[in-house]
Amino acid sequence: MSKGSPISPALMAAKQPTPAAPVHQSGRDAAASAAHPNPVLGPNRVVPPTQMTGSEAIVRSLEELGVDDIFGLPGGAILPTYDPLMASSKLRHILVRHEQGAGHAAQGYAMVTGRPGVCIATSGPGATNLVTAIADAHMDSVPMVAITGQVSSAVIGSDAFQEADIVGITMPITKHSYLVTKSQDIPRVLAEAFHIASTGRPGPVLVDIAKDAQVGPMTFSWPPKIDIPGYRTVVRGHSKQVREAARLIMASERPVFYVGGGVIKAHASAELLELAELLGAPVVTTLMARGVFPDSHPQHVGMPGMHGSVSAVTALQQSDLLITLGARFDDRVTGVLSSFAPGAKVIHADIDPAEISKNRTADVPIVGSVKEIIPEFTAALREQFAANGAPDFSAWWTVLNRLRESYPIGFTQPEDGLSAPQHVIQRIGELTGPEAVYAAGVGQHQMWAAQFIKYERPHAWLNSGGLGTMGYAVPAAMGAKVGNPDRVVWAIDGDGCFQMTNQELATCVINNIPIKVAVINNSSLGMVRQWQTLFYEGRYSNTDLNTGHNTVRVPDFVKLADAYGCVGLRCERDEDIDATIQRALEINDRPVVVDFVVSRDSMVWPMVPSGVSNDLIQIARNMTPDWEQED
Repeated sequence: MSKGSPISPALMAAKQPTPAAPVHQSGRDAAASAAHPNPVLGPNRVVPPTQMTGSEAIVRSLEELGVDDIFGLPGGAILPTYDPLMASSKLRHILVRHEQGAGHAAQGYAMVTGRPGVCIATSGPGATNLVTAIADAHMDSVPMVAITGQVSSAVIGSDAFQEADIVGITMPITKHSYLVTKSQDIPRVLAEAFHIASTGRPGPVLVDIAKDAQVGPMTFSWPPKIDIPGYRTVVRGHSKQVREAARLIMASERPVFYVGGGVIKAHASAELLELAELLGAPVVTTLMARGVFPDSHPQHVGMPGMHGSVSAVTALQQSDLLITLGARFDDRVTGVLSSFAPGAKVIHADIDPAEISKNRTADVPIVGSVKEIIPEFTAALREQFAANGAPDFSAWWTVLNRLRESYPIGFTQPEDGLSAPQHVIQRIGELTGPEAVYAAGVGQHQMWAAQFIKYERPHAWLNSGGLGTMGYAVPAAMGAKVGNPDRVVWAIDGDGCFQMTNQELATCVINNIPIKVAVINNSSLGMVRQWQTLFYEGRYSNTDLNTGHNTVRVPDFVKLADAYGCVGLRCERDEDIDATIQRALEINDRPVVVDFVVSRDSMVWPMVPSGVSNDLIQIARNMTPDWEQED
C-alpha cells in the first residue's frame, strides 16, 4: 500500500458487538428461525465465550465451519496462525510448494465436493501468488476462501516489508474482500466469508488478517451473528416469468437447452434430466457444464462454442428458442455476438441478475437458482401439456440427427508416424471410465479432453474455462483427489502447462495423494502453434519447447517424475497406449506421470475462427459443412 493512502473504512471489517451466548427461543422465534435458517456453515455447535488469541480463533472458526482440509504455505505475516494450526486435530493442512498451487487445489477440492475450498498464504508475494487462482475461481464461479496474513495494522500503508494491498488487488476478482485489524472480528468475518462464497453465484472471498489481529487476545464464541446488509440472494424464480417461459416453449418449433456451468454449481443435474426428457428438446452443454447432462443421452447434441461440435453449434444457430440455464453467453460460445442464434428468442435463468441481458437481451428473464427454477419449469410445462398436448419436434430432430451422423467429432491419423493426441485422451477416458475425475490444463489438450472423454456425471470434469490458466491441472487434480480420495483422478496436461506447476508433485508424494498425470507432449505450446499455422503462415515464433520426439528433451519428464518420487512412464507408439494407461491405473501408492509423446501437427477441430460468425464453423482446415444437404 502506497504511502499517504489510508484504507477506506468500507474495506475494513466493520466493528460489531461481541455476540452474546445463544439463549432458548420462544415458539414464535423458533418459527422465524426455521423460515430463515442460520447462514453460518458447519454443524453450528454452541461454543460459550472463551478467551484465546486471534490466531486460535482463526483455527477454531475453520473447525466450527466444518472445514477438513486446507492448502497453504506459511510465512512471516501468517506465522502466528500456523502455531495453533499444528495442534488442531480436525484440520488437515497440506503444505504446497507454491501458493498458486494452493489456490488451484482449493478450486479442485471445491469442484468435486461442492464445499468451499480453503487456501492460506502470507502477506506480500505469498498473497499475490494467489491472485491467479483467485481470478480463476472468480471467472468460473468456484466457492473458495483465501486467507492471507498482513503486516501489523500500525504499519499498513508504510510500504513495510512484504506488504501488498491484497484487498485492493483482489477487489475486482472476488465476491468480497475483507481486511481484519481487530481480533474480535475474526469469527464473524470468517463465517460471513464462507456464507458469501457458497451462496448465490459462488465465488472466491479473500480474508486478509493483520498480524497484530492474529496475536491479540479476544473472546471467542460460536456461532457468530451474520448480518450483511445488501447481500440478498434470490432463489425462487418469479412465477409469472416461469409461466411465460412455458408458453414461449409451447410456441417454439426448434428449442434448445443451452446449459452452462451454473447448473453444475447448483447441483441440479437430476432436475435438468427430468425437464429435458419431459420436453424432448436437444441439450447442449458448455465447456463448464460437461457431464451435467449425460453424453450418452440421445438428447445430448454436444458441446457448443469455438471448438464445439457441428451439431451443437448449428442447433444454437438455427434454433428459434434458447432455454438458457446457468450460462452467460460467453464469447467462446457465441462467436460474433450479433450473429449468434439470430432467429431465437431467449429464456435466461440465472442466479446472478448481472448476467441476464448483459450480452444477449432476454425475452423472458428469470432470476433465481436453477435448482429451484428447473422444477418450476417442469411443473408449468406439465400443466401446458395437460391442457394443450406435448409439442412435436420430430422435424427439428431430423435436422440435428443428420448433422450428428454427418459431422461427428473425430480426428485423422498424423502423417509423421507419431500418436494422435486425441486417441491417447480417448483411450484414457475409455479405460478409466466415467466415475473418474479429469482435470485439464489449458490449450489443445483441454479441448481434446472435453471432446473425446465421455462425461456421464457432474463434477467429473475440471478445467479453467473463463480465465484459461496454464498450470491449473496438476494442483486442481491434487485438490480433487483430497476431496474425493476414492476416485481415480487424472490430470490431463500439456507439456507447457505441466512445467508451470509440476512442483506440486512433491506435495502429492509427501501427502500420499496418488494422482495420475498424462502429459500430452507435442513439444510445443500447441494451441498457439495451431494459430500460428492457420493465421501466421506457419511462423512458429517461440512455441517450440524441446520436450518431445527428436529434441533434447529438457526436461525429461520421466526423469523429472522419478526425481519427485513418482512413477514415470513414457509412451511413444500407438501399440503401447493401452498397456501404458493400464499400468498407470494399477499404481495407487504414489503419483504417476506418463509422458505421451504425440504429433505436434494435430489440431483441434471443429473450429470457429475468432472474429467470425458461428455459421462459418470449419470441420478441418478450409473445410466447412455442406449446408446444401441440410434442411
